[in-house]
Order: sequence, then C-alpha cells, then structure tokens
Amino acid sequence: MHRFRLGLSDLATTWFACSPIQEAALSLRMWTHPGFYALQSSAFERLRPAFARLDSTLLLSLVGANRWIPDFLTPRPASPAPDFRTELAVVRALPPERLRPELEQVFLPHGRPLPAVLSAGLADPARLLARIADGLEEYWEVCLAPSWWPQARAVLEADLVYRARLLAQHGAAALFADLDHRLRWEDGVLSINRRWTDWDGEITVDGRGLVLVPTFFARGAITMIDNDLPPQISYPARGQAGMAGPTAPVTPRALELLLGAPKARLLALLAEPASTTDLAYRLGVTPGAVSQHLAVLSDTGLVTRARHGRSVLYSRSPLGDELTGGPRRA
Repeated sequence: MHRFRLGLSDLATTWFACSPIQEAALSLRMWTHPGFYALQSSAFERLRPAFARLDSTLLLSLVGANRWIPDFLTPRPASPAPDFRTELAVVRALPPERLRPELEQVFLPHGRPLPAVLSAGLADPARLLARIADGLEEYWEVCLAPSWWPQARAVLEADLVYRARLLAQHGAAALFADLDHRLRWEDGVLSINRRWTDWDGEITVDGRGLVLVPTFFARGAITMIDNDLPPQISYPARGQAGMAGPTAPVTPRALELLLGAPKARLLALLAEPASTTDLAYRLGVTPGAVSQHLAVLSDTGLVTRARHGRSVLYSRSPLGDELTGGPRRA
C-alpha cells in the first residue's frame, strides 16, 4: 500500500499533465503483453506493420514479466503538456551510473535476472543509455507520432478538462474517488492499493507537488517503483474506447430531423470533451467538416469550448444535454 500524505499546501499544488514519453514507454507493454489493454488492441494492430520494421529487441527487453518498466523511462512531467523531445532529453540526461540500479529494480526483486541484452550492454552504460533513448525515439517517430499520438493526445486532454471541471464543482475528495478504484482519500492521505508489491508505507509530499497523469496503458492507478522520486500517480484515462476507430453513435430520429444527422451525431459524442481532430477520427470525416458543424452548434448554444494547451475541446452545454436527453457526468 502506497500512502501519499497531502497537506493543504500540497493539495493546492496537485496538478495534472499528459506525458508523451510515458505513453511511448508504457505502450511497449502492448507488444510484450498483448491483450492486457484491450481498448488499445485495434489501434496497435494498425501499427504492427510499422513496428515490425524496427529492431525492437532492446526496447522490449525493458518490460518486466509483471509489466514493470524502469522509472527513468517515465520522468515526471515538468509542465502540463510537455513535448516528447523535451522529455526524451531528461531520459538521455540520466547519469550512466544510475542505469544499472534502475534496470535491476525492475527485475531482481522478482527473482528474475536482467535480460541478456541489458546485462551485456551495462559493460558500457553510457552507450546502452544512448541506444535505449535512440530506440525509443525511433519507435516514437515511426509508430506513434504520425497518427496515433494526435488522437491519443486529444483523448488525454479531454480527460484533463473533465478532471478540472470535477475538481472545481465537487472538490478534491470527489476528484480522487473518481480517478480509479485503487485510490482512496481519507484524512489527508491518498492511498493506492498496489497488490503487486509488498512495500507498505507513507510518502510525504512535503511541498514537492503531486502530479496526476492519465494513461492508456494501466488497468488501475500506478506510481513509480522508487519511492524517493517526486510524487507521481498515473491512472487509466477516460474515453479510451474512442481510440478503436471510427464510430457512428446512435441518435434519436427526431434529433436528426431537427439538427441533421452530422450535427446530431456530433452532439451525441460530446457527452465528454473532445477536440476537432478526435471527433473527425471517430466519425470518419475531415476536421474541416467537423469544424463547420461545431461552429453552428456553438453559435446556437448547444456546445461549449475550453482551451487546453494548443487544443480547443468541445463539450455539450446544459442546453445540449437537455436536447439529447443525456446529462453529462459532473
């Protein structure tokens, strides 16, 4: 059990971020443990031809049998929306002498030796670190950045907008209760029920700030292996089903007659915040077409807009909820 003690000042400095390098590193689990993250299976099957062209042996060796990966591959985000290359620079800056203990904490506590490719590479830890970073960068550029990440980022950003609204409307207790079933908030302590580790103790946030990061590649809330690292919790992102591919939501015939089928379908999808790119992908149409319909829905007061970083996210207004007969979850 991990327990994070949060004072009032710590609650005030708890913040959310989405991390491209975390998603890149954790997504390696899709190839070593197929089937564990079923909502992403369709998207990654589409990436398989590109992944097959890579020399992935080194990268895949970094994933333990229990799906753990080294902490240095998922550095704590320094801003709410960091750039992949900025985060990769943090990975490259790991002191080479730290590489061995980072790798060993994944495998040795579970009675497993280091994979041969890692054990041999540690003869020159600086070179091994560079090879790992280069491999992760190539994986990002070839497989994830072209089409997967733009869609994934839209879903993650929508999650953050939802969390911000929940916090503003109902407070920290409701926020933590909604994040994941493994989390429990009581008397200033946020606990994670981590059944996969024997460690049991309390981590004092103590002014360092707690960062909450949504991810596609966790079945429940997780944190870093090393308890001395700055506090960070990753939790399953909302809206993952939208990554499976284009969808055509069922809408009432009366709503289609009133608004037209394209606008009615958009309104149905906007029960949760979404970007133009995300909506276009899910409906199988162009972003330009979506933008035109959103402009009309916005002008008529059926949807609202909120900016997160470089993205504009749309969601149904209270009037839009009434029209669809499906109120948004707070």
